[in-house]
Amino acid sequence: MRYRPLRTLLSVLLIAIPVTLILTLVGLSRGMLDESKKRTSGVGADIMVRPPGSSIISFSGAPMRQGLVKKLRQEPHVVQATGVIVQQVSGITSIFGVDLGEFNTMSGGFDFIEGGPFKRPDDILIDDYYAQQEKKHAGDTINVLNHNWRVAGIFQSGKLARMVLPISVVQDLTGNTGRVSLIYLKVDKPASIDPVVASLRKQFEGYPIYPMAEYLSAISVENVPALNSFIHVVIAIGVVIGFAVVCLSMYMAVLQRTREIGILKSLGASRAYILALIVAEAFMMGFFGTLVGILFSFGARWLILTLVPASLQQAIVPDWWPLAGLIALFASLLGALYPGFRAARQDPIEALSYE
Repeated sequence: MRYRPLRTLLSVLLIAIPVTLILTLVGLSRGMLDESKKRTSGVGADIMVRPPGSSIISFSGAPMRQGLVKKLRQEPHVVQATGVIVQQVSGITSIFGVDLGEFNTMSGGFDFIEGGPFKRPDDILIDDYYAQQEKKHAGDTINVLNHNWRVAGIFQSGKLARMVLPISVVQDLTGNTGRVSLIYLKVDKPASIDPVVASLRKQFEGYPIYPMAEYLSAISVENVPALNSFIHVVIAIGVVIGFAVVCLSMYMAVLQRTREIGILKSLGASRAYILALIVAEAFMMGFFGTLVGILFSFGARWLILTLVPASLQQAIVPDWWPLAGLIALFASLLGALYPGFRAARQDPIEALSYE
């Protein structure tokens, strides 16, 4: 490894790529779900009411009547209720329509970094991540939902959404007048949460009604359709890449060291000794490839948070470092087996005469 530094460096870097890929993908999955949980908990609600037929992760449209908010507000122990409408803008980015007065009462209001609340019909609020990504400041103009909006205020991320409009504006733009996507409830004390949920589930059959703690705990990689399968596919690709890189690298190393292997065998080196040399080198490349891959995952996170903080969020996942290391080592050792056995079977006389 020391006498062929370029080959060693390239092998380590190529092994680091699938490690980085695995850690980045898992970090993105966890980071984006954690960010979603943070923004949902920032609402300050105790109970969430979702549309009939929706899953705990996804829904579409605004199928609930806004009058339901008033009805739920009259339930025993419910002290606050507010409805929001959600409209997807692009990809995974959505815009939320809110009644700002109701939302402020429930959550304590947005923490503004620049500007302030709505003042004009064409005002929009955005969080600091979206402002950073789009390079916007209070008073600038952005185009969303095929309309130009004035940025009235930039608030600290962690509450509800990246972009917020008055609920009536989003309802009119999307043809959902008098309808909402989600309803948040706040009760008088924590002990009232479970009784209120039980009562509402009896009254409103078909509506998914969750205590906020239960809902937040359910937002996980396991509950996102196909995400686990996708991660497993990426892991399999990582094993294949690691195997191919190490196999090619060690095969070339065996060819380059044919005479050296012949000398060792003529001096009495056993097949096990030769195989151990090849496997040890592959192990070291897998080990250093893992370390470099972990460092690259920090670089990937910095790049994502610098370029697209509003679209993607990557978490650092130390609990996956050992697993990624085992995957890299397994692929490296697997790739070293054929070159190792080939080197161990070489005839010393033929190896010494090799040109």
